[in-house]
Amino acid sequence: MSLNSSIAHSVRIRIESTQNPGECASVRAVNEAAFGSSEEADLVDKLRARGDALISLVAEVDRSIVGHIMFSRMWIRTNSRDVSAVALAPMAVLPQHQRKGIGQLLVRHGLTMLQDMGENIVIVVGHADYYPRFGFSSESTSSLQAPFPREVFMAMELRKGALAGVEGAVVYPAPFRI
Repeated sequence: MSLNSSIAHSVRIRIESTQNPGECASVRAVNEAAFGSSEEADLVDKLRARGDALISLVAEVDRSIVGHIMFSRMWIRTNSRDVSAVALAPMAVLPQHQRKGIGQLLVRHGLTMLQDMGENIVIVVGHADYYPRFGFSSESTSSLQAPFPREVFMAMELRKGALAGVEGAVVYPAPFRI
């Protein structure tokens, strides 16, 4: 899917204002609507409360929040050390705004911010037809252990070679319950 240029001009991506209770409620509503349950919305609340979130972005159209993405600290536990990584989860767009490129804007903006912050590895569990367009691949996770089907468990290097020689189990923050 190519990015709808008219949408790209009308969408504003910005850092979520977690100090604003109304904005947190809007983010919760987006996640509940996109996923059809409160599970991901609860995850966002718990990650935010524990300070696990590295980046939380919102997408606005006409000053209304229509999308959200969160990136959290996670690790890869090797035999000798824990390797820092980032979990992309969750990413949500209101159903009536899906398939317009808003999710792409959120992902790309977040990945750029992570790269600027010096992060090296991002891991996602998601649609095998969606995330590879950003550089994620299931091949990148071949030396990592996780309780997910291989085809939906993907990683990408923000720095070339960041996963070279890294073998071990992924460790998510406690709110993920993994």
